Amino acid sequence: MQRNQAVQIPQEVRQKVEKRDSWFGHPCCILCGSPRGKGNAHVVPRSDNGMGIEENIVTLCWECHTKYDNSEHRGVLRDEIVRYLKKYYPNWNEDDMRYKKCVG
Repeated sequence: MQRNQAVQIPQEVRQKVEKRDSWFGHPCCILCGSPRGKGNAHVVPRSDNGMGIEENIVTLCWECHTKYDNSEHRGVLRDEIVRYLKKYYPNWNEDDMRYKKCVG
């Protein structure tokens, strides 16, 4: 698999993430609870080879997604997101979320 394919979020991954992050049947932002959440936020960012896999994607509303990507609060928000993911994936490890080019 090439890097561009690995970091994209396939529709089936979005659907699984939004189902995982649903409250009362509606996908919600895992940070603020807004029902306007979308399953399209990379925890390990694409710019750092973060893959578009279920374990690396969370549902965030536009406001929280922007805050996560572009504010001084990123570290605190990331810690909260990782705690949330570890409830579903106890062995969650940041390095496992990165695309690694296969050589050979």
